[in-house]
Amino acid sequence: QVQLVESGGGLVQAGGSLRLSCVASGRAFSTYDMGWYRQAPQKEREVVAVIRRTGSLYYADSVKGRFTISRDNAKNTVYLQMNSLKPEDTAIYYCNGNRSDGLSYWGQGTQVTVSA
Repeated sequence: QVQLVESGGGLVQAGGSLRLSCVASGRAFSTYDMGWYRQAPQKEREVVAVIRRTGSLYYADSVKGRFTISRDNAKNTVYLQMNSLKPEDTAIYYCNGNRSDGLSYWGQGTQVTVSA
């Protein structure tokens, strides 16, 4: 039983930046693969970025060069630094964690709105 608590969403103008944070409860954060997903209205949820327990990284093509995912295992926290934001980035952003046994956890989501 793990709880993910997200913060950092808000309203920003195009070209601006935001940093999302996700804090996990529990004792085994460093063993989880962590990721950020997003869902725009009437759209499918899509993966944005993943940082695995090994430190390996994955980014969606739409955010490469603009977003950076990182983690601080001592703080049980994963971050998403979002730069050069575009209106197309507007969505609810969800934190995700995956245990090695296949069990998944989701945060409640945080709204990111980018105005033109």
